Amino acid sequence: MASRNMDINQISGQTETSTEKQERKLSRKVITVFRYSSSADALSGVKVLDLTRVLAGPYCTQIMGDLGADILKVERLKVGDDTRSWGPPFVGNTSCYFISINRNKKSICIDLKSHDGMKIIHELAMQSDVLVENYLPGKLEEYGLGYEDLKKINPQLIYCSITGYGSSGPYASRPGYDVIASSMGGLMYVTGPEDGAPCKTGVALTDLATGLYAHGAIMAALFQRQTTGCGQRISANLLSTQVACLVNLGSNYLMAGQEGKRWGTAHESIVPYQAFATSDGYMTIGGTNDRQFRELCSKINRSELSSDPKYLTNALRVENRKELVEELGQTLSTKTNAEWLELFCGAHFSYGPINSLSEVFADPQVQHNEMVQEIDHPSAGTLKLVGPPVKFSGTGNRIRLPPPELGQHTESVLRERLGYSLSQIQRLRDIGVVN
Repeated sequence: MASRNMDINQISGQTETSTEKQERKLSRKVITVFRYSSSADALSGVKVLDLTRVLAGPYCTQIMGDLGADILKVERLKVGDDTRSWGPPFVGNTSCYFISINRNKKSICIDLKSHDGMKIIHELAMQSDVLVENYLPGKLEEYGLGYEDLKKINPQLIYCSITGYGSSGPYASRPGYDVIASSMGGLMYVTGPEDGAPCKTGVALTDLATGLYAHGAIMAALFQRQTTGCGQRISANLLSTQVACLVNLGSNYLMAGQEGKRWGTAHESIVPYQAFATSDGYMTIGGTNDRQFRELCSKINRSELSSDPKYLTNALRVENRKELVEELGQTLSTKTNAEWLELFCGAHFSYGPINSLSEVFADPQVQHNEMVQEIDHPSAGTLKLVGPPVKFSGTGNRIRLPPPELGQHTESVLRERLGYSLSQIQRLRDIGVVN
């Protein structure tokens, strides 16, 4: 078994000159430790090498960064993550899209196709706990950066691959994107108005769910490594995630042969549980059991509906959906959102307005939950970011670093982590390996 601390030059076949070796030794004497997280953070000390771009992978690593992990984002020379250019809108030279999923990371730009670039990744992998990548299956193996390559130099490495369809199989070589996976995995088939055309969700939920699954799998692998001392490879993909997220609809089909369909805002198995038009907007209401339904009818002054034999149980309400929804809709359309919110205050059934984004961020509960946080960016000024949604009583989950500028940390990482001298770094710049 190869030692985790063996000389990287033995692995890559690269030899350094005596001058470069001396400069490396000298530069190591002035290493500055990164201290962006504290010992109170759940993932303090965990080093993550992030070779992902777009959404699922960066979302996964951002969650880990919020929890205190040290995230090194490896980007393409001069171009960087695709989402840097996905605008407008932009803040400074960076898209709001990129800003939303890349906080608490440091950016380094490396040409992975070059021998020197591979050597740098090998060196970083030797001192990393986790590597996350979302290249097409087999691509990193071509560069000498596959799991089996890196396992030899760091058996403790947890290597997470995120793909569109899986690392093998008939679709493995296809590029994977959220809207395609959500189409093939059934989400779009059941999303949209009843009897209308399929619709995509407003945000890329399949990507986000895959990032969450990958994050959870990495956490489990880190936990297991405490017992085994060994890393492992994790494979996550968009299509499998979306199929898993069919939950009750998948179960309905597999066990009852019931095909899914589009219900608009309504629910296949619960009535009422949908949006209703009010006099100035829309209100979503859920009377999910008989008691809640009776209370809803009382609140809107339609108690006769709850005593109607056609609506006594949820099964009957589902059977007589159309007539009941029309009755409720006629009544709910007579008042404004604000009026209904006042009347429903204290109710045991669930309710809420369909908010625009301006209304979302003005909502008193959203503000109380501190979902908007600010941090200074070196070129864009003060950024307002959507903060972490989960709070801990005994650990940090917070924004520490602004989203990085492209290649902002290349030199500092090479010098402080790997002991490269300034002359070595300049040589790599001159031959187009880093920037």
